[in-house]
Amino acid sequence: MRILLVEDELDLARALISALERHDILVDHVSTLEMALEAVENAVHSIAVLDRKLPDGDSLTIIPQLRRAQAGLPIIVLSALGSPEHRIEGLETGADDYLAKPFVVDELVARIRALMRRPAMIADMGITVGKLTFNLGDGTATAAGEPMTLTRREVLALEVLVRRAGRTVARSALEEAVYGFDDEIASNTLDAHISRLRRKLAPANVEIHSIRGIGYLLKATA
Repeated sequence: MRILLVEDELDLARALISALERHDILVDHVSTLEMALEAVENAVHSIAVLDRKLPDGDSLTIIPQLRRAQAGLPIIVLSALGSPEHRIEGLETGADDYLAKPFVVDELVARIRALMRRPAMIADMGITVGKLTFNLGDGTATAAGEPMTLTRREVLALEVLVRRAGRTVARSALEEAVYGFDDEIASNTLDAHISRLRRKLAPANVEIHSIRGIGYLLKATA
């Protein structure tokens, strides 16, 4: 699972990132509304977690734009504004959940997992291309009915390629989806992940094509 964390309190953000990654949740952290909008354009996220009061405004104002960038994106709002009126405002604006500060990190993790279990999410969790089936909820995949063994970064790469099957994915977009914003990426690291995925996808009659100078395209073979 990959989430977008929009939080300008750096100490709190570091604590949340550390705790969430212990639960195998990859975190992209930004601190402003502008950066949040750029992030959803460049990577696919399972959930967005938004601090309400940010340096450039109220995060409730960008919920419609986040949803236009990624339809159905679940959103949790975090805020020191925890009165019933504030919670109602957040939910009516479009947030799926609203958690008042201070809070226990384990509760945030539980709320994230609860959102991912919602029937509307579960109904659209499986994507099939050729004989490949990828489950968006837990990142598992099968090739011709057999479970695939994938590393975390292979899962992230495959999710983006499957979501955009039949369309070219720019190399830069794939790198931003597979690696955290602060990761250092060697020039051939992504190629190594793609090479391993190609071998693992062979039984599924699915190929990943390199589009020279642009990126990669995943599609079923004839």
